[in-house]
Amino acid sequence: MSPEVEGALRLLLSAVLGAAIGVQRELAHKPAGLRTHILICLGSALFTVVSVLGFSGMVDPSRVAAGVVTGIGFIGAGVIMRGARGDRVVGITTAASVWITAAIGIAAGVGLYIIAVAVTVVAVLVLFIPRVKG
Repeated sequence: MSPEVEGALRLLLSAVLGAAIGVQRELAHKPAGLRTHILICLGSALFTVVSVLGFSGMVDPSRVAAGVVTGIGFIGAGVIMRGARGDRVVGITTAASVWITAAIGIAAGVGLYIIAVAVTVVAVLVLFIPRVKG
């Protein structure tokens, strides 16, 4: 299989895995839903695939992963808000789902398929755990 075909398959897998998390966020009526999670996972995977396949031997691919983590931190910070009364913070779980979705994209992008799928399954299960109201 050519590197480009394998890269394309990695990107398709990342879109499917991002969609799995995004569907749960849509069902929970969260602002970062299906499209957002697909794009985050796909973008992270694309940066990774391009880094690994396009710049092989010229740059350290782990530097791209570090850049993705930094960029996602900004997006995650954007989804964390204070509640209307200012007495509680909302959006932390959504920010965490954005963060883990980017990590899944990186894993898919480097070809760690089983790890990417396993983490997606665990993340979706965790997101379905009901909130304990205290």
